[in-house]
Amino acid sequence: MKKVMVGMSGGVDSSVCALLLREQGYEVMGVTLKMFGDEDIVQTETEKESKTCCALNDVLDAKSVAYKLGFEHLTFNFKDCFREKVMKQFAESYISGKTPNPCIECNRHVKFDKMMRRAFELGYDYIATGHYAIVEYDDEKGRYLLKRPIDRRKDQTYVLYSLTQEQLAHTLFPLGGLEKSEVREIAEKAGLVNSDKPDSQDICFVPDGKYAEFIKKFTGIEPAEGNFISTDGEILGTHKGIINYTIGQRKGLGIALGKPAYVVRKDIESNTVVIGEEQDLYTTELVAEDVNLIAVEEVTEPLRITAKTRYGQTEQPAVLSHENGIYRVVFDEPQRAVTSGQAVVFYDGDIVVGGGTIK
Repeated sequence: MKKVMVGMSGGVDSSVCALLLREQGYEVMGVTLKMFGDEDIVQTETEKESKTCCALNDVLDAKSVAYKLGFEHLTFNFKDCFREKVMKQFAESYISGKTPNPCIECNRHVKFDKMMRRAFELGYDYIATGHYAIVEYDDEKGRYLLKRPIDRRKDQTYVLYSLTQEQLAHTLFPLGGLEKSEVREIAEKAGLVNSDKPDSQDICFVPDGKYAEFIKKFTGIEPAEGNFISTDGEILGTHKGIINYTIGQRKGLGIALGKPAYVVRKDIESNTVVIGEEQDLYTTELVAEDVNLIAVEEVTEPLRITAKTRYGQTEQPAVLSHENGIYRVVFDEPQRAVTSGQAVVFYDGDIVVGGGTIK
């Protein structure tokens, strides 16, 4: 009997993931990953109880599901790894003027690296999560493929592009062929305690999006004020610190120009935030770094793809090329608010070609 370690957040998706694998004949063990403590984040008492994936209620829900389904549940303390690889990277990236995606770093360094290594140490063949994605092996290519799920509204391939061939070979995503509504129905029929539990929306360690407060607490750095400037260098006002702004932001700037104004660029060296018009937000190309390829071993000639530069975006037609060590994406049409530090993910239909970090 194959053994699988299921990452259980306490939510309905990971619970049904474990249920389905149990029904498919796997020997299942559930694990909840302790990522951080209350001392690491800024939150209210209500948020401490229910808003984050490491809340006590979530651990109890995961244990309840494991008990009901008849398998062991453990909690692993991965706080040091999460703090170093995710929280620190998040803070440093913002301070350097970029806008990171911590879910991608968590998948890269914690769930599909540290957790997988722990699974192997304990004699397990696979890990599994409640992500909505599909893994298939392509005999012709001799490669594992990552594909978009049946429920396109829940597609999570964007945050999984960093998975390696080794990781894909030992990962199960049993929800990839289901609609979210079906998952909730399965949970309800099984009498799981979290069948109607709402999905988590926030970054787990930044409740309600208070990322600037988190960065100040985590680093002890108080961001310096600087100038808002126009695209031609005119000083427009004073900003409250670069970490408080993201590309494309319109609200909360605290300046009045008599017309819509947007953050179009941040300059760390001069500590300035460049303000422009809507049209200044558009670009047709980008350069990606730290690229991971899944569907192909290398890019030797320009590839016709679709790509998206943020989680909720619809993929856009583009060409991916690789020359002199540089991966470049050129879009058919200008794209709005392409942001350094975010991920760009490449697709061929439903198949994830790969992805990287926008430079």
